[in-house]
Amino acid sequence: MPATAPSSALDAARREFAGGRDYLAACTVGLPSRATRLAVLTDLDASASGRPDLAAYCAAVEHSRALFASLVGVGAERVAIGSQTSVAAGMVASALPHGAEVLAPEGEFSSLVLPFVHAGRGLAVRTAPLDELAAHVRPTTALVAFSVVQSATGEVADAAAIAAAAAAHDALTLCDATQAVGWLRVEASVFDAVVCHAYKWLCAPRGVSFLTVSDRLAARMTPLNAGWYAGDDPWSSCYGAEVEFAPDARRFDVSPAWQAFVGAAPALDLFASLDPAELHEHATGLAAAFRTGLGLAPPERASAIVTWDDPEGCDLARLTAAGITASGRSGRARVAFHVFNDEDDVDLALAALGH
Repeated sequence: MPATAPSSALDAARREFAGGRDYLAACTVGLPSRATRLAVLTDLDASASGRPDLAAYCAAVEHSRALFASLVGVGAERVAIGSQTSVAAGMVASALPHGAEVLAPEGEFSSLVLPFVHAGRGLAVRTAPLDELAAHVRPTTALVAFSVVQSATGEVADAAAIAAAAAAHDALTLCDATQAVGWLRVEASVFDAVVCHAYKWLCAPRGVSFLTVSDRLAARMTPLNAGWYAGDDPWSSCYGAEVEFAPDARRFDVSPAWQAFVGAAPALDLFASLDPAELHEHATGLAAAFRTGLGLAPPERASAIVTWDDPEGCDLARLTAAGITASGRSGRARVAFHVFNDEDDVDLALAALGH
Protein backbone atom coordinates (compact mmCIF):
# COMPACT_ATOMS: atom_id res chain seq x y z
CA MET A 1 0.00 0.00 0.00
CA PRO A 2 1.13 3.63 -0.33
CA ALA A 3 3.73 4.56 2.25
CA THR A 4 1.83 7.62 3.41
CA ALA A 5 -1.82 8.51 3.68
CA PRO A 6 -3.23 10.65 0.87
CA SER A 7 -3.43 14.37 1.58
CA SER A 8 -6.70 16.19 1.97
CA ALA A 9 -6.25 17.52 -1.60
CA LEU A 10 -5.99 14.00 -3.00
CA ASP A 11 -8.95 12.85 -0.92
CA ALA A 12 -10.98 15.79 -2.20
CA ALA A 13 -9.97 14.99 -5.77
CA ARG A 14 -11.10 11.38 -5.31
CA ARG A 15 -14.51 12.59 -4.19
CA GLU A 16 -14.82 14.48 -7.48
CA PHE A 17 -15.42 11.13 -9.20
CA ALA A 18 -18.72 9.36 -8.66
CA GLY A 19 -17.79 6.03 -10.26
CA GLY A 20 -14.24 5.20 -9.25
CA ARG A 21 -14.92 2.10 -7.18
CA ASP A 22 -14.16 -1.11 -9.15
CA TYR A 23 -12.94 0.95 -12.12
CA LEU A 24 -9.38 -0.06 -12.99
CA ALA A 25 -9.26 1.13 -16.58
CA ALA A 26 -7.94 4.70 -16.66
CA CYS A 27 -5.44 3.39 -19.21
CA THR A 28 -8.39 2.72 -21.51
CA VAL A 29 -10.57 5.75 -20.79
CA GLY A 30 -10.69 8.09 -17.83
CA LEU A 31 -13.82 8.92 -15.86
CA PRO A 32 -15.43 12.35 -15.99
CA SER A 33 -15.31 14.33 -12.78
CA ARG A 34 -18.43 15.90 -11.36
CA ALA A 35 -17.23 19.28 -12.62
CA THR A 36 -16.69 17.95 -16.14
CA ARG A 37 -20.12 16.33 -16.20
CA LEU A 38 -21.75 19.54 -14.99
CA ALA A 39 -19.90 21.68 -17.53
CA VAL A 40 -20.89 19.45 -20.46
CA LEU A 41 -24.52 19.16 -19.37
CA THR A 42 -24.79 22.91 -18.76
CA ASP A 43 -23.43 23.59 -22.23
CA LEU A 44 -25.78 21.08 -23.82
CA ASP A 45 -28.75 22.64 -22.06
CA ALA A 46 -27.71 26.12 -23.17
CA SER A 47 -27.19 24.98 -26.77
CA ALA A 48 -30.49 23.10 -26.83
CA SER A 49 -32.15 26.32 -25.69
CA GLY A 50 -30.63 28.21 -28.59
CA ARG A 51 -27.82 29.85 -26.60
CA PRO A 52 -24.51 28.27 -27.66
CA ASP A 53 -21.66 30.42 -26.36
CA LEU A 54 -18.87 30.61 -28.94
CA ALA A 55 -16.77 32.93 -26.82
CA ALA A 56 -16.95 30.47 -23.94
CA TYR A 57 -15.89 27.64 -26.26
CA CYS A 58 -12.78 29.52 -27.35
CA ALA A 59 -12.04 30.44 -23.74
CA ALA A 60 -12.24 26.77 -22.76
CA VAL A 61 -9.77 25.90 -25.53
CA GLU A 62 -7.25 28.51 -24.43
CA HIS A 63 -7.67 27.67 -20.75
CA SER A 64 -7.09 23.99 -21.54
CA ARG A 65 -4.02 24.84 -23.60
CA ALA A 66 -2.54 26.84 -20.74
CA LEU A 67 -3.33 24.15 -18.17
CA PHE A 68 -1.74 21.41 -20.24
CA ALA A 69 1.33 23.60 -20.74
CA SER A 70 1.64 23.96 -16.97
CA LEU A 71 1.29 20.21 -16.48
CA VAL A 72 4.23 19.48 -18.80
CA GLY A 73 6.35 22.48 -17.87
CA VAL A 74 6.37 24.62 -21.02
CA GLY A 75 4.79 27.87 -22.10
CA ALA A 76 1.39 27.87 -23.74
CA GLU A 77 2.95 29.30 -26.91
CA ARG A 78 4.58 25.90 -27.47
CA VAL A 79 1.30 23.96 -27.32
CA ALA A 80 -0.97 23.13 -30.26
CA ILE A 81 -4.43 21.67 -29.76
CA GLY A 82 -6.05 18.85 -31.69
CA SER A 83 -8.25 15.81 -31.41
CA GLN A 84 -5.99 12.87 -32.36
CA THR A 85 -2.39 12.00 -31.59
CA SER A 86 -1.92 10.39 -35.01
CA VAL A 87 -2.67 13.71 -36.72
CA ALA A 88 -0.01 15.39 -34.59
CA ALA A 89 2.46 12.61 -35.38
CA GLY A 90 1.74 13.13 -39.07
CA MET A 91 2.76 16.76 -38.78
CA VAL A 92 5.98 15.73 -37.05
CA ALA A 93 6.61 13.36 -39.97
CA SER A 94 6.38 16.38 -42.31
CA ALA A 95 9.58 17.73 -40.73
CA LEU A 96 11.67 14.74 -41.85
CA PRO A 97 13.52 14.58 -45.16
CA HIS A 98 12.74 11.91 -47.75
CA GLY A 99 14.10 8.50 -46.72
CA ALA A 100 14.89 9.55 -43.14
CA GLU A 101 15.23 6.89 -40.45
CA VAL A 102 12.72 6.74 -37.59
CA LEU A 103 13.43 4.58 -34.54
CA ALA A 104 10.51 3.29 -32.43
CA PRO A 105 9.99 0.58 -29.80
CA GLU A 106 8.82 -2.88 -30.82
CA GLY A 107 5.07 -3.20 -30.27
CA GLU A 108 4.56 0.57 -30.08
CA PHE A 109 0.99 1.91 -30.25
CA SER A 110 -0.04 2.13 -33.89
CA SER A 111 -1.12 5.77 -33.83
CA LEU A 112 2.47 6.77 -33.14
CA VAL A 113 4.02 4.55 -35.82
CA LEU A 114 1.66 4.46 -38.80
CA PRO A 115 1.97 8.19 -39.62
CA PHE A 116 5.66 7.55 -40.36
CA VAL A 117 5.16 4.23 -42.14
CA HIS A 118 2.63 5.82 -44.49
CA ALA A 119 4.08 9.32 -44.77
CA GLY A 120 4.62 8.78 -48.51
CA ARG A 121 8.24 9.90 -48.53
CA GLY A 122 10.02 6.61 -48.03
CA LEU A 123 10.70 7.03 -44.32
CA ALA A 124 12.49 3.99 -42.90
CA VAL A 125 10.91 2.90 -39.62
CA ARG A 126 13.21 0.72 -37.53
CA THR A 127 12.24 -0.89 -34.22
CA ALA A 128 14.08 -2.12 -31.14
CA PRO A 129 13.08 -3.37 -27.67
CA LEU A 130 12.01 -0.50 -25.45
CA ASP A 131 14.63 -1.22 -22.80
CA GLU A 132 17.35 -1.09 -25.48
CA LEU A 133 16.00 1.85 -27.45
CA ALA A 134 18.66 4.34 -26.37
CA ALA A 135 21.42 1.96 -27.43
CA HIS A 136 19.89 1.65 -30.91
CA VAL A 137 20.03 5.36 -31.73
CA ARG A 138 22.71 5.82 -34.39
CA PRO A 139 24.10 8.62 -36.55
CA THR A 140 21.57 7.90 -39.31
CA THR A 141 18.58 8.19 -36.95
CA ALA A 142 16.56 11.31 -37.73
CA LEU A 143 13.80 10.82 -35.14
CA VAL A 144 13.14 8.65 -32.10
CA ALA A 145 9.41 8.18 -31.50
CA PHE A 146 8.25 6.39 -28.35
CA SER A 147 5.56 6.29 -25.68
CA VAL A 148 6.94 7.15 -22.27
CA VAL A 149 4.52 4.54 -20.89
CA GLN A 150 3.69 1.59 -23.10
CA SER A 151 -0.02 0.95 -23.64
CA ALA A 152 0.14 -2.84 -23.86
CA THR A 153 2.48 -3.50 -20.94
CA GLY A 154 2.54 -0.41 -18.73
CA GLU A 155 6.33 -0.37 -19.02
CA VAL A 156 7.87 3.04 -18.31
CA ALA A 157 10.62 4.06 -20.72
CA ASP A 158 13.99 5.39 -19.63
CA ALA A 159 13.09 8.70 -21.22
CA ALA A 160 16.21 10.47 -19.97
CA ALA A 161 18.51 7.91 -21.58
CA ILE A 162 16.57 8.01 -24.84
CA ALA A 163 16.65 11.80 -24.96
CA ALA A 164 20.39 11.83 -24.21
CA ALA A 165 21.14 9.27 -26.92
CA ALA A 166 19.06 11.22 -29.43
CA ALA A 167 20.85 14.44 -28.52
CA ALA A 168 24.24 12.76 -28.98
CA HIS A 169 23.29 11.96 -32.58
CA ASP A 170 21.34 15.17 -33.23
CA ALA A 171 18.12 13.19 -33.68
CA LEU A 172 14.70 14.66 -33.05
CA THR A 173 12.51 13.15 -30.33
CA LEU A 174 8.76 12.53 -30.28
CA CYS A 175 7.31 11.38 -26.97
CA ASP A 176 3.73 10.10 -26.67
CA ALA A 177 2.61 10.93 -23.13
CA THR A 178 -0.99 9.78 -23.45
CA GLN A 179 -0.49 6.98 -20.91
CA ALA A 180 1.55 9.19 -18.59
CA VAL A 181 0.38 12.76 -18.04
CA GLY A 182 -2.06 12.63 -15.14
CA TRP A 183 0.02 10.32 -12.95
CA LEU A 184 3.61 10.60 -14.25
CA ARG A 185 5.36 13.93 -14.61
CA VAL A 186 6.58 14.55 -18.17
CA GLU A 187 8.88 17.49 -18.86
CA ALA A 188 8.03 18.44 -22.43
CA SER A 189 11.06 20.70 -22.80
CA VAL A 190 13.27 17.59 -22.85
CA PHE A 191 11.76 16.50 -26.17
CA ASP A 192 11.22 18.10 -29.56
CA ALA A 193 7.59 17.03 -29.52
CA VAL A 194 5.18 15.61 -26.98
CA VAL A 195 1.76 14.33 -28.01
CA CYS A 196 -0.96 13.55 -25.51
CA HIS A 197 -4.61 12.65 -25.79
CA ALA A 198 -6.40 13.80 -22.64
CA TYR A 199 -9.22 11.26 -22.48
CA LYS A 200 -7.30 8.71 -20.43
CA TRP A 201 -5.36 9.80 -17.34
CA LEU A 202 -6.47 13.45 -17.58
CA CYS A 203 -10.13 12.36 -17.57
CA ALA A 204 -11.22 14.75 -20.32
CA PRO A 205 -13.83 13.92 -22.96
CA ARG A 206 -12.44 12.16 -26.02
CA GLY A 207 -11.55 14.65 -28.73
CA VAL A 208 -8.98 16.74 -26.86
CA SER A 209 -5.29 16.24 -27.61
CA PHE A 210 -2.18 18.36 -27.33
CA LEU A 211 1.14 18.70 -29.15
CA THR A 212 4.16 20.54 -27.79
CA VAL A 213 6.92 21.51 -30.20
CA SER A 214 10.48 22.76 -29.79
CA ASP A 215 11.68 25.74 -31.80
CA ARG A 216 13.90 23.61 -34.04
CA LEU A 217 11.07 21.20 -34.85
CA ALA A 218 8.50 23.94 -35.39
CA ALA A 219 10.81 25.54 -37.94
CA ARG A 220 10.80 22.32 -39.98
CA MET A 221 7.15 21.26 -39.58
CA THR A 222 4.43 21.95 -42.10
CA PRO A 223 0.93 22.80 -40.84
CA LEU A 224 -0.56 20.06 -43.00
CA ASN A 225 -3.96 20.24 -41.34
CA ALA A 226 -4.21 24.01 -41.20
CA GLY A 227 -7.71 25.40 -41.11
CA TRP A 228 -9.33 28.53 -39.81
CA TYR A 229 -8.07 27.91 -36.26
CA ALA A 230 -4.43 27.98 -37.35
CA GLY A 231 -4.62 31.70 -38.06
CA ASP A 232 -3.16 34.31 -35.75
CA ASP A 233 -6.72 35.58 -35.27
CA PRO A 234 -8.93 32.55 -36.00
CA TRP A 235 -12.08 34.59 -36.46
CA SER A 236 -10.45 36.49 -39.33
CA SER A 237 -9.09 33.30 -40.94
CA CYS A 238 -12.43 31.88 -41.95
CA TYR A 239 -12.30 32.56 -45.68
CA GLY A 240 -9.82 32.42 -48.50
CA ALA A 241 -6.24 31.26 -48.85
CA GLU A 242 -4.49 34.43 -47.68
CA VAL A 243 -4.23 33.61 -44.00
CA GLU A 244 -1.62 34.88 -41.56
CA PHE A 245 -0.65 31.86 -39.53
CA ALA A 246 -0.16 32.16 -35.80
CA PRO A 247 3.51 32.85 -35.02
CA ASP A 248 3.74 30.12 -32.39
CA ALA A 249 2.56 26.51 -32.03
CA ARG A 250 -1.03 27.61 -32.61
CA ARG A 251 -0.36 27.43 -36.35
CA PHE A 252 -0.46 23.66 -35.92
CA ASP A 253 -3.91 23.78 -34.28
CA VAL A 254 -6.82 21.95 -35.81
CA SER A 255 -10.38 23.16 -35.37
CA PRO A 256 -11.33 22.27 -31.78
CA ALA A 257 -14.15 19.98 -30.75
CA TRP A 258 -15.82 22.69 -28.69
CA GLN A 259 -17.98 20.60 -26.40
CA ALA A 260 -15.06 18.30 -25.63
CA PHE A 261 -12.95 21.27 -24.52
CA VAL A 262 -15.82 22.50 -22.35
CA GLY A 263 -15.44 19.27 -20.42
CA ALA A 264 -11.66 19.20 -20.62
CA ALA A 265 -11.08 22.56 -18.92
CA PRO A 266 -12.41 21.52 -15.47
CA ALA A 267 -10.68 18.14 -15.76
CA LEU A 268 -7.34 19.79 -16.41
CA ASP A 269 -8.04 22.30 -13.65
CA LEU A 270 -8.37 19.40 -11.24
CA PHE A 271 -5.09 17.73 -12.20
CA ALA A 272 -3.22 21.04 -12.30
CA SER A 273 -4.29 21.60 -8.68
CA LEU A 274 -2.70 18.36 -7.44
CA ASP A 275 0.86 17.69 -6.32
CA PRO A 276 2.26 15.53 -9.18
CA ALA A 277 4.68 13.73 -6.87
CA GLU A 278 1.89 12.80 -4.48
CA LEU A 279 -0.37 11.64 -7.30
CA HIS A 280 2.47 9.53 -8.70
CA GLU A 281 3.10 7.98 -5.29
CA HIS A 282 -0.60 7.25 -4.83
CA ALA A 283 -1.12 5.59 -8.22
CA THR A 284 2.12 3.61 -8.28
CA GLY A 285 1.73 2.64 -4.63
CA LEU A 286 -1.63 1.03 -5.30
CA ALA A 287 -0.23 -0.69 -8.39
CA ALA A 288 2.76 -1.98 -6.39
CA ALA A 289 0.47 -3.38 -3.70
CA PHE A 290 -1.60 -5.18 -6.32
CA ARG A 291 1.52 -6.47 -8.05
CA THR A 292 2.86 -7.83 -4.75
CA GLY A 293 -0.45 -9.51 -3.97
CA LEU A 294 -0.37 -11.17 -7.37
CA GLY A 295 3.23 -12.33 -6.89
CA LEU A 296 4.61 -10.26 -9.77
CA ALA A 297 8.14 -8.88 -9.75
CA PRO A 298 8.40 -5.10 -9.47
CA PRO A 299 9.23 -3.23 -12.71
CA GLU A 300 12.47 -1.35 -13.19
CA ARG A 301 10.53 1.93 -13.06
CA ALA A 302 7.31 2.25 -11.05
CA SER A 303 4.11 2.25 -13.09
CA ALA A 304 0.44 2.85 -12.38
CA ILE A 305 -0.40 0.10 -14.89
CA VAL A 306 -0.05 -3.60 -14.08
CA THR A 307 -0.19 -6.25 -16.80
CA TRP A 308 0.38 -10.00 -16.74
CA ASP A 309 0.06 -12.93 -19.12
CA ASP A 310 -3.56 -13.87 -19.70
CA PRO A 311 -3.62 -15.46 -23.19
CA GLU A 312 -7.09 -16.96 -22.84
CA GLY A 313 -8.58 -13.97 -21.03
CA CYS A 314 -9.44 -16.02 -17.94
CA ASP A 315 -8.22 -13.48 -15.40
CA LEU A 316 -9.92 -10.63 -17.23
CA ALA A 317 -13.14 -12.67 -17.16
CA ARG A 318 -12.77 -13.17 -13.39
CA LEU A 319 -12.33 -9.47 -12.82
CA THR A 320 -15.32 -8.69 -15.03
CA ALA A 321 -17.49 -11.27 -13.26
CA ALA A 322 -16.66 -9.57 -9.95
CA GLY A 323 -17.90 -6.24 -11.31
CA ILE A 324 -14.44 -4.81 -11.88
CA THR A 325 -13.75 -2.88 -15.08
CA ALA A 326 -10.33 -3.84 -16.44
CA SER A 327 -8.92 -4.47 -19.91
CA GLY A 328 -6.86 -6.88 -21.95
CA ARG A 329 -4.17 -6.07 -24.51
CA SER A 330 -1.87 -8.30 -26.57
CA GLY A 331 -2.67 -11.45 -24.60
CA ARG A 332 -2.25 -9.72 -21.26
CA ALA A 333 -4.68 -8.65 -18.55
CA ARG A 334 -4.32 -4.97 -17.66
CA VAL A 335 -5.39 -2.90 -14.67
CA ALA A 336 -4.63 0.71 -13.82
CA PHE A 337 -4.82 2.69 -10.59
CA HIS A 338 -5.63 6.38 -10.58
CA VAL A 339 -6.72 9.22 -8.34
CA PHE A 340 -10.23 7.79 -7.95
CA ASN A 341 -8.94 4.41 -6.69
CA ASP A 342 -7.89 3.38 -3.20
CA GLU A 343 -6.73 0.36 -1.21
CA ASP A 344 -10.18 -1.22 -1.35
CA ASP A 345 -9.87 -1.47 -5.13
CA VAL A 346 -6.61 -3.38 -4.69
CA ASP A 347 -8.22 -5.82 -2.25
CA LEU A 348 -11.31 -6.32 -4.41
CA ALA A 349 -9.26 -7.07 -7.52
CA LEU A 350 -6.98 -9.51 -5.68
CA ALA A 351 -9.99 -11.28 -4.20
CA ALA A 352 -11.57 -11.60 -7.64
CA LEU A 353 -8.39 -13.33 -8.80
CA GLY A 354 -8.28 -15.66 -5.80
CA HIS A 355 -5.42 -13.92 -3.96
